Amino acid sequence: MRICVFGAGSIGGNFAARLAAAGNDVSVVARGAHLDAIRARGLVLLTGDRRIVAPVRASDRPSDLGPQDAVLVTMKSSGLGVLAENVGPLLRSDTAVAFVQNGIPWWYGHGLGPSRPPAPDLSRLDPGGALARAVGLDRAVGAVVTSSNHVVEPGVVHNISPQRNTLWVAETDDRPSPRIDALRAALLAAGIASPPTRDIRYDIWHKLMANLTGSTVCLILRQPNTIQMTPLINRLCRKAHAEALAVAAAHGVVLDDSPEQRYGPTREYPDHRPSILQDYELGRPMEVESIVRAPLAFARSAALDTPTLDAIESLCVSLAASKGLYAP
Repeated sequence: MRICVFGAGSIGGNFAARLAAAGNDVSVVARGAHLDAIRARGLVLLTGDRRIVAPVRASDRPSDLGPQDAVLVTMKSSGLGVLAENVGPLLRSDTAVAFVQNGIPWWYGHGLGPSRPPAPDLSRLDPGGALARAVGLDRAVGAVVTSSNHVVEPGVVHNISPQRNTLWVAETDDRPSPRIDALRAALLAAGIASPPTRDIRYDIWHKLMANLTGSTVCLILRQPNTIQMTPLINRLCRKAHAEALAVAAAHGVVLDDSPEQRYGPTREYPDHRPSILQDYELGRPMEVESIVRAPLAFARSAALDTPTLDAIESLCVSLAASKGLYAP
């Protein structure tokens, strides 16, 4: 299968190396020292006791790579404007473009079933409709990922969670399709779990719960995930989680989840700084819109009272804006 990974950083580098090692025709869009290293030595993946050197084609110009069967977009939602400007040469009429980002995706309102209320205004996730024009809603594919990775040095990615590499993919209206079957088959053959999903929005909200109600608190306090186990912070996270579950339910997504399951005494908290905190500390553009503000737009469209989430939103927006990492 001909697959381009657009944004071959930590997660993208992991998946690109695995897919290439499984025999797919894989290319990556990268830049800077990372691109130079991949061109010179291949893309290197360290996972468990294995070292995979994948000879992928690499460029910072998609026009060098040509049309693809699938594009995995693994850059953060805050950088999708670059994709909109450059993705055209990678596309055929039937190319699947899977958006592997945190939070609410720009395409969320497309393909909603009649049993769910309309999505709120999410235009800030796709300013000016640039993604809708460049990619096209019919090419867009929903995706949710769980995988922990780190770029050790340019061209070298360490997969921290070798037993936990999962990518759910689905059409935005959840219908079965040959291109989803083909993409899942390629992922599975590469050692990337890709369970079938009947409701991609369920998967999106399920992952969002951790980012919206836990990672944001870590950002506010500038602390790793372990801060969530302290009694006062744990109580705050539980309140935020209960409000977030109500928001999802009001929009037809009833999660098999609860504050006790998510933040109860059996929960293990890795000593890890969530990505939204890492972005803040490293001065990188932050995913405030997709992780924080878009979910709150769902709350307001359903006329729900969410005082804890409102406070979290205000603090996250203020922190990000104060460093020029997000424009309210």
